[in-house]
Amino acid sequence: MHWVRADSSDFGGNLPIARSGHTAVNVGKSKVVVFGGFADRRFLVDISVYDVDNGIWFAPDCTGSGSDGQVGPAPRAFHVAVAIDCHMFIFGGRSGSKRLGDFWMLDTEIWQWSELTSFGDLPSPREFSAASAIGNRKIVMYGGWDGKKWLSDVYILDTISLEWTELSIIGSAPPPRCGHTATMVEKRLLVFGGRGGGGPIMGDLWALKGLIEEENETPGWTQLKLPGQSPSPRCGHTITSGGHYLLVFGGHGTGGWLSRYDIYHNDCIVLDRISVQWKRLSTNNEPPPPRAYHSMTCIGARYILFGGFDGKTTFGDIWWLVPEDDPIARRPLLNPPDISNQSAQDQSAAQSAPQVKENLQDQSAVLELQKKLGISISSSDAQVNVIAEVNDKELLELSTKFVGEVLPTSDQAVSIQALREHWKTCDPNSIQLRELGALLRDYQRLIINQHR
Repeated sequence: MHWVRADSSDFGGNLPIARSGHTAVNVGKSKVVVFGGFADRRFLVDISVYDVDNGIWFAPDCTGSGSDGQVGPAPRAFHVAVAIDCHMFIFGGRSGSKRLGDFWMLDTEIWQWSELTSFGDLPSPREFSAASAIGNRKIVMYGGWDGKKWLSDVYILDTISLEWTELSIIGSAPPPRCGHTATMVEKRLLVFGGRGGGGPIMGDLWALKGLIEEENETPGWTQLKLPGQSPSPRCGHTITSGGHYLLVFGGHGTGGWLSRYDIYHNDCIVLDRISVQWKRLSTNNEPPPPRAYHSMTCIGARYILFGGFDGKTTFGDIWWLVPEDDPIARRPLLNPPDISNQSAQDQSAAQSAPQVKENLQDQSAVLELQKKLGISISSSDAQVNVIAEVNDKELLELSTKFVGEVLPTSDQAVSIQALREHWKTCDPNSIQLRELGALLRDYQRLIINQHR
C-alpha cells in the first residue's frame, strides 16, 4: 500500500475545515458524509459530503425540525454515527461541558434532519462511545463516558421501531472504556482498545456474540488473543473494514510509566479475517503525521483519511492510502499544495516550524539518554542485550517487596507496575542505591520498546 497526500487535482468544491472528534460514514458507495467535530475551541455542526463519483466536496442545504425548533442537531463532537441505506443516525457526543443523549437521523437523499423520539431502554447521555450497524436495520452501541464514569453497557436500536434494548450479558465482560472502536464482523461485534476506568489505555480485543436474533445465541463476551503483531494500546484510533481486512490506524497511546498519554500513532495494523491474525501493513513511503480522533473511510480499494489531533495541532489534511497499482500512487512524488481550508493553512504555517523543532528535540533527548545508558539502537531488527522484565530477578524482588508492604498480590505484572508508579511519583532523592540497577534496566527497556 502507498500513502499519498491529496492534492488540488483530486477534489473539486469546498473541502471540510480542520477538525477532530468528527464522524465520517459511507452512505451507499457514492458518498462520504462528515459531520460535527471540534476545532478552534468550538464544537461544529456542519456537514461536508464527498461525492465519490464526481470527486467533489459540497455542503448540502439541510432542512428539518427538532423538538426545540432547530433544523438539525446541536454542535457536537465525540458522538457516534452509523449509516444504514441512505440514512445517517447520530447519537450523543459532547457540546461544551454537556454530554448529549439526543438521537437524530439524516436522510441523505433529500438532506433532511429528523429528531427521533425513541423508547425502551434509553441509553444515558455519553461521549466517546462506539457503534456499528447490524445488517440493514439495527445498530449496536457499546461503552463511553458519561462525565462521571466509564461505561460498559450494550444497547441495540431497531431503526424501524425506534426501540432501544439494553442487552443482558452473563459472564466475563470487557472493562468499562471510552475512545474504543466497535465493528461488526459477520455475526460478532469486535471491540478494541480505549481508555479504561482510572485512566489506563488498553490494547485488548473482545468479541460479542448473540446480536443476531436468528442465531438464537446467548449473548456473551470472549476476549481474543490473536497471533501476530498486535497494535499497541490506544484510544481515539479508527478501525476501517476493507475487503477481508480490518485496518487499524492512529490513536492516542501512552509512553509508559515515565510519561502517560503523550504518544500519538501513525502506524497501520491489519486484522486479517482469513488467517485470523494481526499483521503490520507494509507501506513504502512516509505515512501521515501521527494523530487521533480522525476519520478513515474505505472507498473501493482506497482509504481516505481526514482530520484529527496530535495533542497540539488540529489537522485539516486529507490523505489517500491506496494499492501500489493505483493511479494516485504512480503520480510524481512532489510536495503537494495544502488543500485544506485557509484557516488550517495559516494554522499549519504557524505550527509546522515549532512542531518540527520539537520532534527533533524529542529525538535528540532519546538519543542523549541512549548515550548515557550505553545503548546502541539501529534501524534494523538487531538484537539488544537487555533482560526481559519477567527475567529481571532484581526488579521482581523489589516489586514484590514494595507491593507486599501496601497490597498483597501474586500478580507480577501488577507488582511491577506499582513499583514503576512509585518511581515515577517519588522524590528522586528517596530512591535507594539498591534500586538503581533495576531502574536503569527499565529505562533501557523503555527506549528499546519505543524503537520497535
